[in-house]
Amino acid sequence: MQIEFGRRFWITTTVIIVLFTLFFVGRNLLHAIEIRYDIRELEREEEHYRTRIAADSTLVEQLQYDDYLEEYAREKFRMQRSDEKVYLIK
Repeated sequence: MQIEFGRRFWITTTVIIVLFTLFFVGRNLLHAIEIRYDIRELEREEEHYRTRIAADSTLVEQLQYDDYLEEYAREKFRMQRSDEKVYLIK
């Protein structure tokens, strides 16, 4: 007994294979788009942190000098010497 596959069987098989292929390729395409979006977001964060590191490095270098350290402490932390009075005006 020999089984004959007709034209309808081959068309159906081809359609099923094409649909599975499109499903997997489409899913992978969506995943690739999501990964590209994540990469762009991480690159933006990298640039932000690089500029912040540069600014902080400059600040660390400036804080090594006593004059700037005193000025910074007065402005940022409202520190004062024991013999002076500071009035804050908003």
